[in-house]
Amino acid sequence: MTILPDNRRAVLAYLHDIAMAALSFVISLYLRIGNDLIGYRLRLTATYILAFTLIAAVVYRLTGLYRGIWRYASLPDLYNIARAVSLTILVFLPLMFVLTRLEALPRSTLLINWFVLVALLGGPRLTYRLFKDRGLDHVFERAKHPTVPVLLISALEGADTFIREMMHNPRAVYRVVGVLGDSPSRVGREIYRVPVLGTIDSLEEVVASLDRRGRRPQKLIITRNLPGEQVRKLLAQADALAIPLTRLPKLTDFQRNLDDPDRREYALEPIALEDLLGRPQAVLDRASMSALIAGRRVLVTGAGGTIGAELSRQIAALSPSRLALLDNSEFALYGIDLEIRERFPSLVRATLLRDVRERTQIEAALAEERPEIVFHAAALKHLPMVEANPIEGVLTNVVGSRNLAEAARAFGASRVVMISTDKAVNPTSVMGASKRVAESLCQALDLYEARRAGGGTRYVTVRFGNVLGSTGSVVPLFQRQLAAGGPLTVTDPEVSRFFMTVREAVELVLQAAALAPEADAADFRGKICVLDMGEPVRIVDLAEQMIRLAGLRPRRDIAIEFVGLRPGEKLHEELFHPDEPLLPTRHPAIRLAAPRTVDYGLLARLIDEVEDAARNRREARMLQLLETLVPEYRHGTPAAGSARASRG
Repeated sequence: MTILPDNRRAVLAYLHDIAMAALSFVISLYLRIGNDLIGYRLRLTATYILAFTLIAAVVYRLTGLYRGIWRYASLPDLYNIARAVSLTILVFLPLMFVLTRLEALPRSTLLINWFVLVALLGGPRLTYRLFKDRGLDHVFERAKHPTVPVLLISALEGADTFIREMMHNPRAVYRVVGVLGDSPSRVGREIYRVPVLGTIDSLEEVVASLDRRGRRPQKLIITRNLPGEQVRKLLAQADALAIPLTRLPKLTDFQRNLDDPDRREYALEPIALEDLLGRPQAVLDRASMSALIAGRRVLVTGAGGTIGAELSRQIAALSPSRLALLDNSEFALYGIDLEIRERFPSLVRATLLRDVRERTQIEAALAEERPEIVFHAAALKHLPMVEANPIEGVLTNVVGSRNLAEAARAFGASRVVMISTDKAVNPTSVMGASKRVAESLCQALDLYEARRAGGGTRYVTVRFGNVLGSTGSVVPLFQRQLAAGGPLTVTDPEVSRFFMTVREAVELVLQAAALAPEADAADFRGKICVLDMGEPVRIVDLAEQMIRLAGLRPRRDIAIEFVGLRPGEKLHEELFHPDEPLLPTRHPAIRLAAPRTVDYGLLARLIDEVEDAARNRREARMLQLLETLVPEYRHGTPAAGSARASRG
């Protein structure tokens, strides 16, 4: 234990309290014996004062009296003071009895001293807080800084924190005029004298009532996580009321912004697209994820892409012994390598500028790296681009996946995790069909390897839908169109897609990979992990919400145009085939689909033919073989409206 506290203000407070200990003893003795204190047994009195002061100094440090901040002094701080004073007296009393038999010290002096010292320690703290919160400066600051009236949505901990901070902050930007509660039972109650005016569903009535009283809010603030459907409804209502809708950030960020004079006006955050998805955060088994990665050699293909880069970040944070980043784009590989190097400087890494379509390159890379776990995120995924260049799509998605999967097996990888897509279900595009072949290959290899002693290499396929904001997706397109003043182009009024944030998708990929330990191998062999994507989102609704988030009005400030489905596109995507039996896993956000499987030997021969046709640029033959491999796929068949699968 250091003698003095760690910072200058705490040192000053500590010296103040030591002085108060000495002063309290003098005052207490005076209150007990009056004017007789002058000349009263000077040497013995000085001994008592010195001993009491030294004991108090030690007790103050032992009881953590300087963890609190005077600016936020409260009842818990007063309790700590009382505890420290009590302990000081309890140590002083027997020690002085042994040394002096408490000669010439009236016993009641110690009782008086308890009250005096508590007052001398607590009084300045509470006075300082009152001065900061309610003093003249507070009044003047309010006058110089007019506040913005706000209405809080949801009367839970976030509302409590926000109201308290606004009340106690003399430079507060916002003034809370009311709260909308989560349930009718809260209506009529108060939080720090701020009334709960109604439920969330009564937003329009509450705003009208406040408007009549001249207290119309200028912002609506969501103080907790709400379901996406409710956030979308609130956004539409806020748009109709012409009141911006915002939300509280994480409490740590909120407090940091409030404490920074230059960022107080940014204490709130705008509603983001992620808020509109509104799914509750999946509870992750982080211990199993860490056990999967920590201390192991890991390789990520497509490491420069949206999914691959996020995989690389999250894997790096789990402390692998070595992380190999593989991509065929020099710029993308440079970018993720630079980021990983800056964030995890001690991590051993390798950057591999390789193309998964070239078998010799991949075999050489895996022979050198000998990864224990491989995450295969390399793919061509932009549907219209692959539809226009089918040979390239098949070479990357089919041949590249086979090269990687077989090389991993040959060089001793214990687990291969392949990233798949909802477009592989009932595919109507070359991209979807090629990913379905890659799924089939991993299924077949997983079953084939099960016959080997020790279980061989495990192949885990993870299927999910669109990643919000990924390169080539609709969100960046809408952002560019918004910046240009519109219009926003949507293929069809009814088209819908599943969406998930990249962070959430990758977390669940890692969770799925960790769910397949050797003990449960039989339950996972040859099956596909399907992530719970929530409910599908209509793209036209997404376009309208992005326009509102930009502070504009759909179809008035920014037009929306319907341009028709592109070749290979579906009206509605599916996460699993209606005939695929779905099985639960230990994680509620991950289920197992069991589509048909094909013998590995037969599948390998057919893929040989596909590769031969693709490399010799015989597109028609390649597509014919693709239809053989994926019987439900027919190239060039219009996809007016694929039926959405049951979500049972």
